[in-house]
Amino acid sequence: MIQDNQKNFSRLQMLIDAIVIAVTYVLAWMIRFIGPFAYSAVRALAFEEYMFALIFIIPGYLLLYQAFTLYEPLHMQGRRLVLANIIKANVLGLLLIVFSLYMMDESDFSRLTVYIFCVINIIAEWIVRLCTFSVLRKMRKRGLNQKQMILVGYSRAAEGFIDRVNVNPEWGYKIRGILDDHEEWGKEYKGVRVIGKIDDLDTILALNTLDEIAITLSIQEYGKLEKIVFPLIDGGRISKIRHLGRL
Repeated sequence: MIQDNQKNFSRLQMLIDAIVIAVTYVLAWMIRFIGPFAYSAVRALAFEEYMFALIFIIPGYLLLYQAFTLYEPLHMQGRRLVLANIIKANVLGLLLIVFSLYMMDESDFSRLTVYIFCVINIIAEWIVRLCTFSVLRKMRKRGLNQKQMILVGYSRAAEGFIDRVNVNPEWGYKIRGILDDHEEWGKEYKGVRVIGKIDDLDTILALNTLDEIAITLSIQEYGKLEKIVFPLIDGGRISKIRHLGRL
């Protein structure tokens, strides 16, 4: 299922991030003590002592990335938001490291190494995310790793969402149909048909594997959700309900 694929992908992304953090940290040390900044370097601590800090830095940064939603589906965030969250997580990580060194009164640990690490890691993480965006876009354009969903309620919001999905295949959505109590069965909008009434939702879920439900009902019809949709979440039969309607 898509949910399992997403979990596995998130785990893979965390593993890649751990490797990136370790590599950029070592690279920052090399720039500081071997590269262009070596002329002013005083090695008060051994290389092994700097590397020991990775035991705390790697899990700490992974927790920060998780807190800043960097392991949420990329197509739901957009590139600018992902870049902003990478910067926020790394800047916060930098502040935490410097604060920890201050609290431990560790004056021999090079702060410049930490600053260089922050800059390099932001760049490296952004490059990794761009590559991931590119790979996922190609996969979804080929019809792979798609999220199966259904719309509840025929409205302008539903039509607008269908339009956006059609022009953004990299989002990975496959709309299976629309449920509506007012439109006739078979009515079609750009290849997406009305396939039943809202009361048919439970039956459709029993016969099909869906990843999301998008709600496009008017506020007058929201009373139906409590009886039909919300119990499906409580029962674990659907992973996500998205609201797209205009109240």
